[in-house]
Amino acid sequence: MKQRAHTSLTRNLTSTFAAGLAACLLQTGCGKSPGSGPDSGGGSASKVTIQNKGSDTMVNLAQGWAEEYKKAAPDVDVEVSGGGSGVGIAALVKGTIDIANASRNMKAEEIETARKNTGKAPKEFIVGYDSLAIYVHKDNPLNEITLDQVAQIYMEAGRITKWSDLGVKIPGSSSDEIVRVSRQSSSGTYEFLREHVLNKKDFKLGSRDMNGSKEVVELVGSTPTAIGYSGMGYATPAVKMLKVRKTATEPAYEPSVANTLAKTYPIARSLLVYTLGEPQGPVKKYIDWAMSDAGQRVVEASGYVPLPAGARAKP
Repeated sequence: MKQRAHTSLTRNLTSTFAAGLAACLLQTGCGKSPGSGPDSGGGSASKVTIQNKGSDTMVNLAQGWAEEYKKAAPDVDVEVSGGGSGVGIAALVKGTIDIANASRNMKAEEIETARKNTGKAPKEFIVGYDSLAIYVHKDNPLNEITLDQVAQIYMEAGRITKWSDLGVKIPGSSSDEIVRVSRQSSSGTYEFLREHVLNKKDFKLGSRDMNGSKEVVELVGSTPTAIGYSGMGYATPAVKMLKVRKTATEPAYEPSVANTLAKTYPIARSLLVYTLGEPQGPVKKYIDWAMSDAGQRVVEASGYVPLPAGARAKP
């Protein structure tokens, strides 16, 4: 009887250990979380993995940061994925990632949900700036547009549906219809345009909604009658970024570094990252590096606007 009981107990313990090990291996970053890395103070020499998800506007920038940071900190892997600001924020709110990238501010209800789910309030960091550019095909004769005209193109019941409504004829095209290129609703860029240009009115149905910023610009570049919006860092030779007037009587400004910093371009915005509470250990070091001179050189190389010298971190 004693031998049978001992054998049964051994089997149970072995099964429990195997199940626990399998569950651990299935979890993202198991054994590689920031809290178990070499900077955590625990003495572990294992690699650290930082999970970074969110804004498609920022995905190329975030990948550039990850690649450059690997040279500065070889034991840290930064895993980057996009999906939109809303996707990144939703993952942060659930506590499943370390950093959310966002091209819009977190909403009050998202912050409150994060507190309820994790017991921590999200911490916001401005890591650069962007001008939300209005793109047309490179051969489009239009050079500037007002915020109200953009709103009338995109919002529900908007009265601008044809290029002739803007006094424009598209060279070589028999169509006068404006092809509206937009983003999916989880996009921070979509939310930013809706709030700051459409005055929180709904988008008109029938637009071509793309999954990423790059796809928006590519479609506009291959469609002479299209118009789209995306971060200034995605400009290509196939498209033109329009100058934008805040009102019909004010000057038109191009989306540039100087105009973004001077806040003269009317739809400039901050590029943001969020953490749950104050970042610690490797995550803090990574964000400090991104906000330092080295990280801000990547911002500039990605086509965005770096932080002023006085706002940069000293890692």
